[in-house]
Amino acid sequence: MRVSREKAAENRERIVETAARMFREHGFDGIGLDAIMNGAGLTHGGFYGHFRSKDDLAAEAVTRALERGVEKQSRYTKLGDLVSGYLSERHCADRANGCAVGALGADIVRQGEGVRAVLTAYVQGQLDRFTYLLKNGTAASRRKRAITTLAGMVGALTLARAVDDSALSKEILAAARDAFGGPKRAAHGHSRHTGTRS
Repeated sequence: MRVSREKAAENRERIVETAARMFREHGFDGIGLDAIMNGAGLTHGGFYGHFRSKDDLAAEAVTRALERGVEKQSRYTKLGDLVSGYLSERHCADRANGCAVGALGADIVRQGEGVRAVLTAYVQGQLDRFTYLLKNGTAASRRKRAITTLAGMVGALTLARAVDDSALSKEILAAARDAFGGPKRAAHGHSRHTGTRS
């Protein structure tokens, strides 16, 4: 029985959304096509009507996950607020729906060109955004701080998720929020020594 074009598009969308969630939860190698298709409520046989390979699906799923992350972050107008949201305990606990870089960063190194190209474009866009949100200093110094902030945020999230001690996990998140989020509002901009970041 032929599936309508609309139904086919809907099925493809379900596969991509499911894969984006499951790859973040289990890693690229920790989940197979059977489980992804089952999670999408479809049969394995239908997969190749939508994608040539698992690598093709991975590139599209990572793209989708990164786009969702950018959408969530776009509501922040201050870098400190963005850092606090990213390094929250809630985000740390929700790997399946959180940042794809924090969940899959180490795995992406071993993926094909499609996935790595998607990540590269995302990182470049994030650095531009962070540089824009950092108000003080030269363009070069803001760019440098943007790189440090992005790398520190992803690293802290990854480390906080990896340890099996919840108190240590919370301590890592809190320290990184302080380091990369800048001073608290009360101290905002009053002292030359506050280390203002945004």
